[in-house]
Amino acid sequence: MSEYNAPKNFNFWYFFGSLALLVLVIQIVTGIFLVMHYKPDAAKAFESVEYIMRDVPWGWLVRYMHSTGASAFFVVVYLHMYRGLIYGSYRAPRELVWIFGCAIFLVLMAEAFMGYLLPWGQMSYWGAQVIVNLFAAIPFVGPDLALLIRGDYVVSDATLNRFFSFHVIAVPLVLLGLVAAHILALHDVGSNNPDGVEIKGPNAPKDANGKPLDGIPFHPYYSVHDMFGVAVFLMVFSAIIFFAPELGGYFLEYNNFIPADPLKTPAHIAPVWYFTPFYSMLRAITSEMVYALIACVVLAAGYGVLKSRLAGLFKAVVVVAAVIAIVLMLSIDAKFWGVLVMGGAVIILFFLPWLDKSPVKSIRYRPGWHKWVYGVFVVNFIVLAYLGVQPPSPTGERVSQLGTLFYFGFFLLMPWWSRLGEFKPVPERITFAAH
Repeated sequence: MSEYNAPKNFNFWYFFGSLALLVLVIQIVTGIFLVMHYKPDAAKAFESVEYIMRDVPWGWLVRYMHSTGASAFFVVVYLHMYRGLIYGSYRAPRELVWIFGCAIFLVLMAEAFMGYLLPWGQMSYWGAQVIVNLFAAIPFVGPDLALLIRGDYVVSDATLNRFFSFHVIAVPLVLLGLVAAHILALHDVGSNNPDGVEIKGPNAPKDANGKPLDGIPFHPYYSVHDMFGVAVFLMVFSAIIFFAPELGGYFLEYNNFIPADPLKTPAHIAPVWYFTPFYSMLRAITSEMVYALIACVVLAAGYGVLKSRLAGLFKAVVVVAAVIAIVLMLSIDAKFWGVLVMGGAVIILFFLPWLDKSPVKSIRYRPGWHKWVYGVFVVNFIVLAYLGVQPPSPTGERVSQLGTLFYFGFFLLMPWWSRLGEFKPVPERITFAAH
């Protein structure tokens, strides 16, 4: 680490990468101790969690560290991804770093979903039932795929065993491999910085030894910097563990303290808070919303045909593709399009390096109104997360539909809006004030 030169103008946004690594370690260590006492059996799973909480010495602490750690992981990762978004850390030459990061996020969602079933509480059981049933909406292969995931016709002991083996062995191995690849890719191209100026490029200023003048050794400068972030994080983390481990029902739902009952459906089934923005998008896709999406397809195809300078054959292909898309959207159930939108909301992040056409990387040198666009995006994401926790309502449905359109509009229209406005000149060297 002492030989790795990082830009000297890192700010607090750069805490979250190392914090994500810290939470990963916490999850692995606490998970090992939980597995020592947990029983992946539908008849005994809930009792084994209660045994850990009540009879195992310090078992309650280990369990709460693991459950709070799951939410902390997503808080840290969301902030880490937002930092990449505002400072353009996904832009060349860091496309591979971003893709590995998005893959980590996707695998992390699978890991969290499978782990959520293991306590075998009411919300664990019914949440898994709802999410697995979504796969049945996929045309042709859906019912067989849902059966394969469950291992039975309903969520049962077979499902619990499958999810346990994946949560404890398979998915963590993939996650560790992706984290290693993410860090190796980062060290190959070097870290981005708030100015978006390359310190290792061929034109970057270097000393006689070839080391960048705008860089400083990661150790001891940023190891101390990160230790401060770790200290603050652990204070907040500990406060939640000891004083509010369920955090008002958001980190641990109250329904999950009731044993799973296949004969009693909870009044309102919702996933954990970190899935709720995407769950909101799923619920937003109704038959009415499909018609709105068809209108978007027609407008996009019409705009493409009118603005295109290519041959008539290309325009004909666009029109035919639009017609096929409309026919498919009308013939397939809205539930499937909801599943597609929910998955697409995550998959679209992988394409961000090629969607952003801005001449500068960092938000610092973009037009002022770009900051408002990013701000509205964050508020929209939080509103979608809140609506996903709430029971369905006509008003909530309309707001989530508008939020879904804005979410996808932000990315799909990025090649257009990211080029608009008056950009500030980017300095040749990074700006830094000692503090």
